[in-house]
Parts: sequence; structure tokens; C-alpha cells
Amino acid sequence: MSARTKARTRAMEVLFEAEQRSVPAHEVIRARREQTDQTINPYTLDLVEGVLAKQDQIDEFLSTYSQGWPLERMPSVDRMILRLGTWELLYNDEIPDRVAVSEAIELARTHSTDESPGFVGGLLNRLQELKPTLLA
Repeated sequence: MSARTKARTRAMEVLFEAEQRSVPAHEVIRARREQTDQTINPYTLDLVEGVLAKQDQIDEFLSTYSQGWPLERMPSVDRMILRLGTWELLYNDEIPDRVAVSEAIELARTHSTDESPGFVGGLLNRLQELKPTLLA
């Protein structure tokens, strides 16, 4: 598993835990550093900070294009994966679009339901198609 794949997994875990516990994600990171021997990869921080900085816009895109699935009805893990994938797809120019989508699908395959990879892939592929107009 590559360092960036591990960073994505860790970022998903941090965002998930923060939402479930209703605490800031930075508090989750601080606690993990203080209470475990877990190393927080710099890319994990980039992902978490990026998602938090753009979360309102990301959530608006996800709500608009996730036909029949309001954001609050999505499984929490899927919502975190979609936020991460959307941030990488739309706001991180270092990551090729196809890599952002495939990594998100793999996270869904590993950490969510059997239907999640198709849902995540379909929604992110739609956002990829619309990317030029979304960021215009």
C-alpha cells in the first residue's frame, strides 16, 4: 500500500471519527498523536485540511449531483470518502483525476458496503465530467 493510499485511509478515519464524536478533526489528530504511536502523514493533514476548507462547496456539489441520495442519508463512511475524493478531484492538481476517482472507489470497496464502490465511482465520475464548469 502506497504512502498516499495510507494517508487517504487515515484522513477518512479522522474525518469519520470527528463527525461521529462531534469534535473538530484537528482534535482527533491531536489525540491520536498524544495517545497512540500513530504517525500522521503530511498528506493526511493536507487531505483533512483541504476537505475542511472546501467542505461547504464539496457538500453542495455532492448534494446537487447525488441523485436520490441527500447528503445526510448517505452512509457516513461514503460521505467521508466522497468528500476526500471530491477534494482530490477538484482542488488538488497534483493528483490525476483518474487516480482520485480510483482511490476513492478502492476506499469504498475496503471500508463500506458492496454497493458503495459503484455509488462513489458514479458520483465522482459525474463530477469529473462537470469539473470544468464546476470550477469556472
